[in-house]
Amino acid sequence: MTMKNALMGAAAGVALMTGATTAMAEGHGEITVAYFLEWPMPFQFAKVNGTYDEAMGVTINWVSFDSGTAMSAAMASGDVQIAVSQGVPPFVVAASAGQDLQILDVAVSYAENDNCVVSSGLEIDADSADELAGKKVAVPLGTAAHYGFLRQMDHFGVDLASLDVVDMAPAEGAAALAQGQVDMSCGWGGALRRMKEHGNVLLTGAEKEELGILVFDVTSAPASFVAENAELVTKFLEVTAEANAAWNDGSGVAEMLPVIANDAGMDEDATAETMATFVFPDVATQLSDAWLGGAAPSFMKGVADVFVESGSIPSSLDSYEEAVNTGPLMAVSDM
Repeated sequence: MTMKNALMGAAAGVALMTGATTAMAEGHGEITVAYFLEWPMPFQFAKVNGTYDEAMGVTINWVSFDSGTAMSAAMASGDVQIAVSQGVPPFVVAASAGQDLQILDVAVSYAENDNCVVSSGLEIDADSADELAGKKVAVPLGTAAHYGFLRQMDHFGVDLASLDVVDMAPAEGAAALAQGQVDMSCGWGGALRRMKEHGNVLLTGAEKEELGILVFDVTSAPASFVAENAELVTKFLEVTAEANAAWNDGSGVAEMLPVIANDAGMDEDATAETMATFVFPDVATQLSDAWLGGAAPSFMKGVADVFVESGSIPSSLDSYEEAVNTGPLMAVSDM
């Protein structure tokens, strides 16, 4: 399956499921929240301790996913009501396909923790990136890693048509790189760390940011769920913000680290190393013009246009302003 057909097929599937009925928390007394394993974040301390359930007055079923595109599909089918740390690119792919999703907060910024790794045996670096032509690349399509891959290939002038791109979740891509089944693999988190054991990146996180390749995740949810459960969503974001604050000011790190590591399926050293490359913006920062208060919709439009230009999705929206809902986060700010 070609990269174009695979991603367009996924987008079409999401669009078909968009009419599915989302289970409302008020009617069922429970909701399902998506998150990632090997992706340690402060919210997991509150997750493990039942803080969300207590604050929201509902039972939360936490389900792990391996990609943001899978999160979109689960929200479209009504199986998931909130997704934590969904990448902006998979969110954009779903929104462009007609799925009525909304961004609720900035979960994490992580330019250093999402990248593509070239097999060490090839000895290809930024100065010889043109030698990637004809190589096989594992890319989790429709994700932040996919967007970064497209932007990097454009920067280095590598023709996408010259590459054999296969759709693989990061963990699968890491294994394929280790086994010599692919020449380059793209991903994040624990999978990226394993990839780096067998190769090298072409650009550092700082170098990517200089090129305008931003990498951040969001908390997202179906617009209908947010509209009917605004107070519930606000409480969810409030608990997340409190966990982030305790981590950011250092007051909760000692207590939180082992709990987060265990929940993420990682050891403490790897967890600390990973989280050192993460930035968890506070509520005021998230609501500023640099993020959800201004820049986010135009950034999403840029991401969508890159996907359209590469032939990965058929079209983009004229604007993504309706895909950002700052109402619940502003309510948190007012508390």
